Amino acid sequence: MSKHKHRIVVKRSAPAKHQSHGGSWKIAYADFMTAMMAFFLVMWLLAISTPKQLAGIAEYFRQPLKVAINGGNKSSTSTSVIPGGGTDPTHADGEVRRAAADDVDRLRELKRRLDQVIEANPLLKQFRPQLLIDITSEGLRIQIVDTRNRPMFDLASAKVEPYMSIILREIGPVLNELPNKITLSGHTDATPYAQGEKSYSNWELSADRANASRRELIAGGLIDEKVLRVMGVASTMHLNKNDPLDPINRRISIIVLNHRAQERIEQENEGAKSNDEVNIDNRQDAADQLRAVTPAATGSAKPAPAKPAKPKAT
Repeated sequence: MSKHKHRIVVKRSAPAKHQSHGGSWKIAYADFMTAMMAFFLVMWLLAISTPKQLAGIAEYFRQPLKVAINGGNKSSTSTSVIPGGGTDPTHADGEVRRAAADDVDRLRELKRRLDQVIEANPLLKQFRPQLLIDITSEGLRIQIVDTRNRPMFDLASAKVEPYMSIILREIGPVLNELPNKITLSGHTDATPYAQGEKSYSNWELSADRANASRRELIAGGLIDEKVLRVMGVASTMHLNKNDPLDPINRRISIIVLNHRAQERIEQENEGAKSNDEVNIDNRQDAADQLRAVTPAATGSAKPAPAKPAKPKAT
């Protein structure tokens, strides 16, 4: 046996204590309550917001982050079916722009053609200062203006002067070169018409002059179906705004409409026609109902005796 004794070490482990669950559930619960508070706050804000503010909020959430940060077109103005996805390849913006450009080119070509006709015709060339031709938002505008020494119509009447008749009859066939329709408007200066408030005023005079110009254009060869609108505007639109009495304000304006302006006027006419048809149908239905109710309310009435037929003249 060894002289050295080995020390015996006995390790006794303490019994394990119960571990606590920790505070993770408290964090989850706090997150849930925060989310609920935010939700009800958003609902309250939406309830008190105006429709305009709601539209702005919706637009904010629709637009892509890149657009919101760097700026750019809103998603509501995009033609794409996917918000933020760029332009819609099926959209016909390019075709519409090309059609509008072609329309402008045709009207410019018509303007050059009119200038050539005026220069080649000695009768029209001497009246060139009274012809104003330009391109407007509605189309090609041809204005025949009055002067102190050369009026277009008899004083205070719609009788066309001979030189005015020449101008209109020469212009008429040229306007047939394009399928575009035209409008005519008559203008007067601010000189009040004698007893205009009672019987005849500048409104009637300007309308009569516009219609007289239409007849001269058709007599010169203009196709009647090309005239879309004839109107008189009296002295409401002065050419010389500084002098309402200037003779240049007395004029006839012919506009060869571009397709956009023509479609707008035709749609307005179709809308008015539809309303008239609805009113006629309503009146017809009311009349039918009245005829159906009247015999029941008043009883059957005896038919009126037929009047003897008068002998026909031989």
